[in-house]
Amino acid sequence: MVWMIVKALISAVVIVAVAEIAGRMPRVGALLLTLPIISILAFIMTWNKEQDMNSIAALARSTLVLVPLGLPFFAPFALSAKTGLSFWPSFAIGVLLASVTIGAWFRFGP
Repeated sequence: MVWMIVKALISAVVIVAVAEIAGRMPRVGALLLTLPIISILAFIMTWNKEQDMNSIAALARSTLVLVPLGLPFFAPFALSAKTGLSFWPSFAIGVLLASVTIGAWFRFGP
C-alpha cells in the first residue's frame, strides 16, 4: 500500500512540474512532454513489481505502437491559430482523433 502511494505521489509531482514549467516556458514544457518520463517510471515500477522481462518487453512493444497512434491528439492544438478553435473544442477533437486511431488498432490490430 505504501508503494502505491509513493508511485501516485511521484506521478503527481511529475505532472504538476511539467504543467508549471510548460506555463512559464512552453518550449521546455514541450521538451519534457516528449521525454518518456511516464514510460520510464512505468518500466521501473513494473520491474520492481514483476521482475519479469517478458512483461517489460510486452509493455515496450505496445508502447512503440500506441505512441504514434496517440499523436493525432495534438493536431487540433497545433492548428488552433489557423482554425480559431479554443482549448475545449481542440481538446475534444484531439481526444476524438486519438480515440479513433487507437480504437482502430485495438479493433483491427493484432
